[in-house]
Amino acid sequence: MGVADVVMIGKVDASNLAAAAFANSIYFLVSILGIGTLTAVSPLVAKSKGAGHPNECAILFRQGINAAVLLSIFISSVMLFLTFNLDLFGQDAEVTKLTTDYLHILNSGTILMLLFFAIKQFSDGLSITKPSAVITIIALLLNVFLNWILIYGKFGLPALGLNGAGIATTFSRLFMAVSMISYVLWFSLYKPYLKRKDTSQNNFFLVEIFKVGLPSGFQYAFEVGAFAAAAIIIGWYGKFELAAHQVAINIASVTYMIATGISAGGSIAVGDALGRKHKQDLLKSGRAALIMGTVFMGGCGILFAFANHFIVGLYTNDVRVAQMASNLIWIAALFQLSDGIQCVSLGVLRGIADTKVPTLVTVVAYWIIGIPAGLWMAEYFEIGLYGIWFGLSVGLTFSAIMLTMRFLKESNEIDFVAEEKKHYQELMQP
Repeated sequence: MGVADVVMIGKVDASNLAAAAFANSIYFLVSILGIGTLTAVSPLVAKSKGAGHPNECAILFRQGINAAVLLSIFISSVMLFLTFNLDLFGQDAEVTKLTTDYLHILNSGTILMLLFFAIKQFSDGLSITKPSAVITIIALLLNVFLNWILIYGKFGLPALGLNGAGIATTFSRLFMAVSMISYVLWFSLYKPYLKRKDTSQNNFFLVEIFKVGLPSGFQYAFEVGAFAAAAIIIGWYGKFELAAHQVAINIASVTYMIATGISAGGSIAVGDALGRKHKQDLLKSGRAALIMGTVFMGGCGILFAFANHFIVGLYTNDVRVAQMASNLIWIAALFQLSDGIQCVSLGVLRGIADTKVPTLVTVVAYWIIGIPAGLWMAEYFEIGLYGIWFGLSVGLTFSAIMLTMRFLKESNEIDFVAEEKKHYQELMQP
């Protein structure tokens, strides 16, 4: 959907494209905390299912929705404050003006997005992933159609430009949320996992979602925050640079989303093996996900290198923006491997409920190494936005190495036999 929005907005003008970059940087900087937190639902559901506890799955379904509502209230409040104070970011005046209304429209759909995501995570945790995929594809087609009508002004409607894309996105999110919850409540496949027999653990599982999920949310927030900060810094160089950044980061985000899917699959498979207390399955699932992520992102890096100008040409007709975006895609080709590996590593670590140390790694990678290194290269070598991207590449590489090492170490040290023995001894104590 983000690709469709950017491609279609990019055909309007550079100012609208730059505003989309600025708005999305701000919006996802905050909303990613909710998305990241809710990723805890799928491995927790997978673990409960693997352990043969359907009642826990039913509780997690309801508490996932509750968590989504609580997160929506917080995120919407923060977004409202930021939207009224966009001047603090020092962007081009025209870009700031376009961004304000667009952010209000996006923010109205936050609760819909998080409700869909919470229910999707529940379904994914049960290894039922096709319904959310089909719903998302239909929503994508709906989004493109509504974009065409509202951005360009078809069927006698006024051309709304960027705001039209925001309205289309909100309607698409409404469709996704209603469709996903209707599907889960209607189809018999989910019935065994929706019947609550015991409600005494309600609060425990809500706390567990936040306990496991919040560090994950901060992991995503620190990464997205670094790229959002990069967008704001690049905006200081000018709206054409910001527009080029939006095109390039949007292209790189497509491959990152596939890596996120592999990461989610790895997280669910590892969580299921953890629930079944099967160490070999746990190790093989985690390593398989890492190999898949590496192979896929390596192939994407090659594609970026050889189809550079063609891909950028799909986004914009502005020669100046296209040239800068093409140069950025060369840098994106270099960090594809690192980006994919660190993304998948976070997922498989989430599967074994290891989130605190990985959060610290992301802080160091992006905010102590990536952003400072990017600023230094941008100013010292006088290469502007390219220096920022090189710095982020260094941070991604550090993150990939440290997180992979962390999973291999922690997964190897898991000892289910020792855990069972300790649990038995505790039960036998008077």
